[in-house]
Amino acid sequence: VQLQASGGGLVQAGGSLRLSCAASGGSISNYVMGWFRQAPGKEREFVAAISQTGGNRVSGDSVKGRFAISRDNEKSTVSLQMNDLKAEDTAVYYCGRLARGSHYDRRGYDSWGQGTLVTVSS
Repeated sequence: VQLQASGGGLVQAGGSLRLSCAASGGSISNYVMGWFRQAPGKEREFVAAISQTGGNRVSGDSVKGRFAISRDNEKSTVSLQMNDLKAEDTAVYYCGRLARGSHYDRRGYDSWGQGTLVTVSS
């Protein structure tokens, strides 16, 4: 499967963005999907994950209460609504399909999009 992330951009602190991840060439409906982010000089960090049907969602402590993950299996898309953005949210955001293991562990994801850059100005 190929994943294409979009929706990033430059936003002021306190603003909002909605990221989208579109899948092609394969199915995501039977997979947990996740969003990670990577800031310059840092490791890829877990942001949020959603179960196959969307009934279970988890998010990282740093974004809890501000970010929300959702999915539309009919459209093969996964979204990340980001509110109350902060300068520390600046990173390249990636969506991934979980193939094995914990959704917190990036090593278990077998497909990554090219990422979309989010820049938050303070």
